[in-house]
Amino acid sequence: MGEEKRSFKKKDMPIRRLHDNDEELDQAEGGEFADLFQDSLRQPQSGEVVKAVVVQIEQDVVLVDVGYKSEGAIRIAEFIDENGDLTVKVGDEVNVYFERGENIRGHMVLSKKKADSQVAWETIAAAGEGGVIEGKITGKVKGGMTVDVGVEAFLPASQVDLRPGGNMDRFIGQTYQFRILKLNRKRGNLVLSRRVLLEEERDKARTETLATLKEGDIVDGQVKNIAEYGAFVDLGGVDGLLHVTDMSWGRLGHPSEMVKVGDTVKVMVLKYDREKGKISLGLKQTVPDPWLNVGERYREGERVSGKVVSLTDYGAFISLEDGIEGLVHVSEMSWTRRVRHPSEILKVGEDVEAVILGVDPGNRRISLGIKQTEVNPWTVIGERYPVGTKIEGQIKNITDFGVFIGIEDGIDGLVHVSDISWTRRVKHPGELFSKGQTVQAVVLNIDVENERLSLGIKQLVPDPWEEIPRKYKPGSKVNGKVTSVTDFGIFVEIEEGIEGLIHVSEISYEKVASPKDFANVGDELEAAVLNVDMVEKKIALSIKALQTAMEKAEMASYMGSQGEATSSFGDLLKEKLKKSTEE
Repeated sequence: MGEEKRSFKKKDMPIRRLHDNDEELDQAEGGEFADLFQDSLRQPQSGEVVKAVVVQIEQDVVLVDVGYKSEGAIRIAEFIDENGDLTVKVGDEVNVYFERGENIRGHMVLSKKKADSQVAWETIAAAGEGGVIEGKITGKVKGGMTVDVGVEAFLPASQVDLRPGGNMDRFIGQTYQFRILKLNRKRGNLVLSRRVLLEEERDKARTETLATLKEGDIVDGQVKNIAEYGAFVDLGGVDGLLHVTDMSWGRLGHPSEMVKVGDTVKVMVLKYDREKGKISLGLKQTVPDPWLNVGERYREGERVSGKVVSLTDYGAFISLEDGIEGLVHVSEMSWTRRVRHPSEILKVGEDVEAVILGVDPGNRRISLGIKQTEVNPWTVIGERYPVGTKIEGQIKNITDFGVFIGIEDGIDGLVHVSDISWTRRVKHPGELFSKGQTVQAVVLNIDVENERLSLGIKQLVPDPWEEIPRKYKPGSKVNGKVTSVTDFGIFVEIEEGIEGLIHVSEISYEKVASPKDFANVGDELEAAVLNVDMVEKKIALSIKALQTAMEKAEMASYMGSQGEATSSFGDLLKEKLKKSTEE
């Protein structure tokens, strides 16, 4: 703020000239001259407000001419605004309040602030209680706010706005019209209300709006409040409800995704209940329904682009255009991966490509598939892995019924428990394998339609049962170790992985109460082969038949020593087996 100094000649003053006008003095005669002279010397009285002209601006004071013999001085602080700027310049006319006569510097002591206050009170008094004045909200105090209307007034918090509460800082610095609620100049008490004027304006606008409003009208409104279920829109003194389902033709999670407080929106009056004063509004109804001709724009098999707008447990919603969304079911996201949740593949806001699987305008549904944008690996897997191909991979999972082996990314093959070993009884694959173990297998079958690949481990080696009928013909004697004893018989391992069963009826000619009384696991036993069942892969053994054959062989050997013809042990055993079969 710079200093501005300039002498101001009194002959230029528009008010209260002094005795330097000789022509006027010469014309005055007698009492007229005396009256003029006295008027020129008349000093303003304490408490009087007069007009003054700024004649000089110094560092600490502003000098003004009030038409008296000496100039008046006003503290320069009274001319500085809240931004620190000087509000007057030389030549400006201002109201001043006369406080007292000349000070030690020969200047009258004046005040602009008190003059403004006095003028303001006169204006306020003229308006009276119930009148309207303009003011600027300057700050917050306990219970309300302060307003500058020339003097400081009080604005209760409940009278600031139509809806009291919230952050009142937004009102500071704003200029409004106010209604005078209470006025007491003697006590300096002035209470204002902005709310009363707003209510009057609202009621007036409400009356006008309700008189002309009808269903089907498209009107402008301002969003006043947002809730979970919708937004309240001010149509001009009256609020209508814009439900979330009437905001967009597309999927909308929350009203705030579509509008925000303070927005001006164009809405349609859907329903107007004059008796209850309830108004239902629609935003989406102001534009054509995009689903009306969706079948012309989107056809099955076409590839489309869109943005992921929502993820659920069962799929992802893709926005194809404003108001049109399609659903990618979780099962249509990958040919090979077992997708448990869409977030494993997609994220909200991501741009994706998809293929239209179906269009249902009636139910406003479009089914999409992402995996269809790529070649289904199952359609070509047969070319890469023909039946009989030997593969190698890691065990991905072990279940009660088999082992899953990873063939390539996302494609696993199943080795059923029955295809693990030709000879071993595998109760659970976990007995032989562990997760992550690398194993070899042979491709047994490819089911493209059901996306299944069957593998076998036992097929890596020949089936030992193909040699069993030749190696263990009926009537041959075998040795083996007892592997299991049950109520119905004894299992004997005659070679690695090959077992035969001695049924309880084939243990002895004598009655056996329980096979457990005859043998224990680990015992060595001899028996004769009764038969081999290649279909069931079973070998029936008999101790009883072996004993009979041995007895006959001994008898034949004895008789042979007497010169009689004899049969071999094998022939005798076969004969015994034949009789046992006939019996």
